[in-house]
Amino acid sequence: MGFLDKLRNKATMGKGRAKENLGRQNRDPEMQAEGQTDRLRGGAKQVGERVKDAARDIRRSTR
Repeated sequence: MGFLDKLRNKATMGKGRAKENLGRQNRDPEMQAEGQTDRLRGGAKQVGERVKDAARDIRRSTR
């Protein structure tokens, strides 16, 4: 929920992007798909963190 989770999600996205590019360069569709999955997983978690932050801000503002 905090800074470390956001950092971990960004790292997952970066790792996925690297795997995807490596798979593309080596013509390895399995590696490319794995990288794409990692990248999308990190992005989805990042969206979840933003939703949590927005909900927390709304709760704080309505008190």
